[in-house]
Amino acid sequence: MCYGHIGGKLGKMIMETFADKGWIAKEKPTDKHFFITNKGQKEFAKLGIDLSQIKSEEL
Repeated sequence: MCYGHIGGKLGKMIMETFADKGWIAKEKPTDKHFFITNKGQKEFAKLGIDLSQIKSEEL
């Protein structure tokens, strides 16, 4: 299994849903990477997702 990313149709749908809900965002539309918003931190916590396991990537 690949733990570096979620790809394919499922990954695309998840990413679009999180962005539409405001859980993730980009600084600028042209940015490649998303960040987790304050709202996203709260909503992921409600789902029992431990975001402390995600390491920030240096870009």
